[in-house]
Amino acid sequence: MSAAGLAAAGAKIDGARYGDGGIWWSESVPTERGRMRVLRQDPDGAILEVLPAPWSARSRVHEYGGGAWTVAEDGTLLFVDGGDQRVHRLDPGSDTPVPLTAPGPRYGGLRLQQGRLFAVQEDLRPEQHERAIVEIPWDGSAADGSRDIRILSSSGFFAHPALSPDGSRLAFVEWTEARMPWDTAIAVIADFDGPGRRTIPARAALQPEWITDDEVLFADDATGRWNLHRARLDDRPAPPDQFRPAIREDFFAPADADTGGGLWVLGQRWFRILEDGRILAVRTNGSDSVVLLDAAGALLHEFDVPFDGDLSLEDSRGSLVLITGQGARVAPGIWELDVDAGTTRAIRGGEPADPAWVPGARPVTFDGPRGPVHAFDHAPANPDVTADPTVLPPYIVQVHGGPTAHATGAQAGWITYFTSRGIGVLEVNYGGSTGYGRDYRTRLDGQWGVVDVDDVLAAARGLADAGIADPVRIAVRGGSAGGWTVLSALVRGGAFAAGIDRYGVADARLLAEDTHDFERHYLDGLIGPLPDAEQTYIDRSPLTSASRIDVPVLILQGADDAVVPPSQSEAIRDALAARGVPHEYLLFDGEGHGFRQADTISAAAEAELRFLGGVFGFDPAP
Repeated sequence: MSAAGLAAAGAKIDGARYGDGGIWWSESVPTERGRMRVLRQDPDGAILEVLPAPWSARSRVHEYGGGAWTVAEDGTLLFVDGGDQRVHRLDPGSDTPVPLTAPGPRYGGLRLQQGRLFAVQEDLRPEQHERAIVEIPWDGSAADGSRDIRILSSSGFFAHPALSPDGSRLAFVEWTEARMPWDTAIAVIADFDGPGRRTIPARAALQPEWITDDEVLFADDATGRWNLHRARLDDRPAPPDQFRPAIREDFFAPADADTGGGLWVLGQRWFRILEDGRILAVRTNGSDSVVLLDAAGALLHEFDVPFDGDLSLEDSRGSLVLITGQGARVAPGIWELDVDAGTTRAIRGGEPADPAWVPGARPVTFDGPRGPVHAFDHAPANPDVTADPTVLPPYIVQVHGGPTAHATGAQAGWITYFTSRGIGVLEVNYGGSTGYGRDYRTRLDGQWGVVDVDDVLAAARGLADAGIADPVRIAVRGGSAGGWTVLSALVRGGAFAAGIDRYGVADARLLAEDTHDFERHYLDGLIGPLPDAEQTYIDRSPLTSASRIDVPVLILQGADDAVVPPSQSEAIRDALAARGVPHEYLLFDGEGHGFRQADTISAAAEAELRFLGGVFGFDPAP
């Protein structure tokens, strides 16, 4: 795979919907600076670009966005424009969107229910600085700001608004600004008329959906795994000025897998209630599976599908369900699953990989200081080349970001870019990763910079001890929080010949000062609250001990990154330069936290290959 081919294959899909007799979705255009366009496929297979340039359906709520568009049955497109963050309406046959909200706030998590449009609003202007769940009128009457469209607001965070069948109540997820949603989040039911508000007892609630006017299905990990639970409303009169909690019923049989995950983006859905009451759900235990449950939660069927990573059940119509995601042997894409027939068809992307080039990842487990360390091994593969059997291959140990996230072992263009050149890739799900239950995830509580580093080093040594990788030709690579672990592992030393740091955290104190609202208190749980834990921040930060790094480092950074500003990468660059440690620093204009532009993706890939060639002792092919 060439670097240009990698960039061309780098389109990202954000959501899929049924509407106007067709299937709609949004995808990025790397050659247009990552613009998110909206497309529609008609029943005859023809594909039309509905949202033309320069419009881009992209939300910046919580910085990571999600749920930036939806579509009505008549083909009316409702979307958040990436430029002004206002919600707009694009009528069928028109090419001129009409604004529906006033300038200033940002919107995301759009959801159209019973003809009513709900969204999460974020207003970070100093005189406001609050978030809300809003209902947005379609007629544009709120576009000048003269009409208050907020249903409820607070300084905390919201997600997943869901309207009851009779239209009288709204369920949603809420968490405080001092916690992250995978630590503590509640499900709330609010009445439109009157002060009624009920809290569903939950530990880390996700995605409330209505079964009937009086019953809500939601995910929670109170048992150590995100499983499905039901809550019934108690409509007896509550005492004055008090809210009566909903009655929780754990009637769904628990599974040793997660129906849920880190709530980084708005709009992701881990289960869907079908029209006949059956439930389609994603279950994650490292990789994803798709199961069908009856109305009582009993397992009816597990589907044999080609997709098994980062799945979202986007929309349903009868027995048909649109699913986005990726897989170990298929390209990322959109599929339509017929739950009755048990068949799938690819709508966009999803092309099967040639097993000669992509044989599929192998789940592996290594012994770590605190228990097992889960990972996925992508071995080098190229049918046109036979490797010297007496020489072990070089490897990249990949560290995912987050850190509350996980790798699924799915095929990815960047992985094939390296494995097709004889460089293996090991994706490590260090302690703190999702997909293995709460106990595994909370290993990282207060231990960021310790547990993650221990586990990544254990995985690298496990590769070498098992005779999988050349012990002197293993590099470590990661972005964002993964970049923190890369730099911390290089500070520790002894396992890696080089490091690739993609917009990584170098100074935890600077991150705590500079980072955005969504993660403002993230480090309180990962390291400790400031100022009490300031010395721990200093001791753990790679920048403090950068003098210990004695192997080459490649640093890649976006100039417009609001999550990890360039100052973090530049501090590491300066520390390496001061000691004469071989390094390269590339700053990409117009890029934020993660690279979207084709030129950037291509240049970064070429830089990484050139860098590894110098470290591992080979000349990269043109």
